[in-house]
Amino acid sequence: MKSIILIAGMAVMLLLAPHAEAQRYATKDGRITFFSEAPAENIEAFNNQVNSALDVATGGFIFRVLMKSFQFEKALMQEHFNENYVESDKFPNATFSGKVANIEEIDFETPGTYKALVEGDLTIKGITKKVSEEGVFEVMADGSVGGKATFFIAIADYDIKIPRTVINNIAEEIELKVDVLLSPLNK
Repeated sequence: MKSIILIAGMAVMLLLAPHAEAQRYATKDGRITFFSEAPAENIEAFNNQVNSALDVATGGFIFRVLMKSFQFEKALMQEHFNENYVESDKFPNATFSGKVANIEEIDFETPGTYKALVEGDLTIKGITKKVSEEGVFEVMADGSVGGKATFFIAIADYDIKIPRTVINNIAEEIELKVDVLLSPLNK
């Protein structure tokens, strides 16, 4: 009798395992763009090496960015960004760890576009601040999930100091656009 219960229990676990795994999505090649609009110039950079994961069951959502992977139009801008502003050698990653607050309103089984409220902790230069922004999840017919959100961060909040000589070249508030295409982990 115990053997029958054990075999039945294992069968149920095997049948449910693929469904449970489908509740998690990830990518290693998401994209973040950085934009600074200032009186003297606009500065834009992009990073295509963004790791991100979403757990549908809990709403947990994370991403990690290697700071040295940001690409700028001018090499000198990239050098100043890494050496002077974000100190990439000392703080190699920026991270977000949080959740999709309205995860229950998103139907991951039905293709379509859904509003999402993303809340959590954004860490840059070792400094963590609470952030909350609206975004969008697009459930694709192939089972993948696209996620987009725009964060506005004050550079002073992350102890990023701008020298007086270039104060008109860099905005006090930076726009970060996150764009990820997450694939189910069981595929």
